[in-house]
Amino acid sequence: MEIRVSPTRMHLLELKKRHAMAVRGHKLLKDKLDELMKQFLEMVKRDRELREEVDEKLGEAFRGFLIARGAMSSNSVDAALMYPKEQISLKASRRHIMNVEVPEFEWSFEGQEDRTNIYPYGFAYTSSELDTAIRLLSEAMPSLVELAEVEKSVELLAGEIERTRRRVNALEHVVIPQLERSIKYITMKLDEAERANITRLMKVKEIVGERSV
Repeated sequence: MEIRVSPTRMHLLELKKRHAMAVRGHKLLKDKLDELMKQFLEMVKRDRELREEVDEKLGEAFRGFLIARGAMSSNSVDAALMYPKEQISLKASRRHIMNVEVPEFEWSFEGQEDRTNIYPYGFAYTSSELDTAIRLLSEAMPSLVELAEVEKSVELLAGEIERTRRRVNALEHVVIPQLERSIKYITMKLDEAERANITRLMKVKEIVGERSV
């Protein structure tokens, strides 16, 4: 929408102030956008690393469960896993990345001081594949928690990047050009008025001079 103002010096000064603020705001938002993109790309890289690590461990764990179900009866597997030996305590908090609020998770195992024995069953009637699957699931837990934190952070950063980019584009392609056109228009009108005044003064001076003769 074009800015409509009266071609006066007061409006010209006001528009110049608004233009300076818009230019300064555009620079600050552009710097923010660059830093957000840097943080976003680092998060995406970490997300990819965690995703590959988690997929590998969970894939091996699920294969172990399938093999265990082939070597053991379904009732035996269900009975072995009926009472988990470990519990997870998860504490969610928040931190800020460039004024973007992202989650932060702190977790720990509860009720299990001896981390060398994580199996909720005896070994007499279970297969080694089930043991491997349980171990891999336990090892994957830290990466799973971090992956959840990173993926949500990536989502929130992506949203903030899109909003900031829209503001930068609006200032760069709409607001600042409109202000510059309005400043140019008022300056031109004021220059025309000043030239007209000078012409009138010269004409008056010429008429007064002729009458004095």
